Amino acid sequence: MVGDSMGLFAVIIDHARAGAEPDREHPREQAETRSCKGARRWVGAGSAIGLSLWLASASASADPFRIATYAAPLSREGPGLLLKDIVSGQDKGITAIVDVISAADPDLLLLTDFDHDAGLAALNAFADLLAKRGTAYPFRFALPSNAGLPTGLDMDGNGALGEARDAMGYGDFRGNGGMALLSRVPIDTDNVADFTGLLWRDLPGAQMPQLNGRPFPSEEALAIQRLASAGFWIVPMLPEGEPPFALLASAATTPAFDGPEDRNGLRNRDEIRFWSLYLDGAFGAAPSSFVLAAKLNADPEDGDGDHATIRALLSDPRLQDPRPASAGGAWAADPSHRGDPSLDTAAWPGSPQGNLRVSYVLPSADWTVTGAGVIWPAPEDPMSALLGEDGQLAGPHRLVWVELRR
Repeated sequence: MVGDSMGLFAVIIDHARAGAEPDREHPREQAETRSCKGARRWVGAGSAIGLSLWLASASASADPFRIATYAAPLSREGPGLLLKDIVSGQDKGITAIVDVISAADPDLLLLTDFDHDAGLAALNAFADLLAKRGTAYPFRFALPSNAGLPTGLDMDGNGALGEARDAMGYGDFRGNGGMALLSRVPIDTDNVADFTGLLWRDLPGAQMPQLNGRPFPSEEALAIQRLASAGFWIVPMLPEGEPPFALLASAATTPAFDGPEDRNGLRNRDEIRFWSLYLDGAFGAAPSSFVLAAKLNADPEDGDGDHATIRALLSDPRLQDPRPASAGGAWAADPSHRGDPSLDTAAWPGSPQGNLRVSYVLPSADWTVTGAGVIWPAPEDPMSALLGEDGQLAGPHRLVWVELRR
């Protein structure tokens, strides 16, 4: 399995983790798989019939897996605040996010902007909220993140300490804006491989930031700088009656908001390169069957970042790009952009970068793709109510899904 030979930089996760297994307080949910394999529930804001038909028509198999990633804004400015907002039932943004997830109804969902806490209290509360909507995820998983991890150093070179940019990955507090996985497929938690601690300088071919010929912000900072903004996970999945596969997960930094040293741009480039090197075997044997779900924060045609690097990953013959699309993205096209707007996964209206494709679900070549899409209805679609009048009720990012079968 995935965790058997991950190489020098892998950490095999075999210690106890609260919430990594089915919630012991909900034994009925633990025993549940999908009551009718291949059947789906379509629920959401307003009439869900349109989205139901749209998604269901994409499925060419009686027994597919629907895998999704979603950079829903489930992070807050302080620890415990996300849990408070979830349990309050009063947060309209969380309600909209739940509507979107319930409408898409994925079997595996990677959230890439979710505050991590040691007991996974927020994740379990969020999963319980989804279960009340009929979208149950008995398996929940998350690991500590680089996001918000204090370093004690000036990591952005502005002369100040203790700011969000001085953390190992951007964040106001430890775990701020990390990753979390919700699943109906059992997770082999004993054999998860975690590369979150990999130092940036230890990545083969790493390009470290410099300014005026000197390490930026300092040699001391670069000596401890980890590559992952949030984490790099290889999570073995154990579907009942079918061959196992691995979910590869990450959430890269934005390639913008830096200076002439291009610190964020270079880090984003190498966070994407990590996956190409991983598949090359640079960190041990890679799984033959996998799905990479990630917020890579790079568009192959537009915006900041190294376009060649993301294009190289998308064209790697070991995986396939299903090119999930939406009518809403096409409708909101930026006239100055080169890329296909229907493939965009985030909307930043009025911003310099415009709308971009930044979230991806990329299966290995052995899968058959039976459907793919981005939850971004056009304004005339009744299902646009999911995203609110301004399209931002559930945040700027859209849920991206791909449906697969063997």
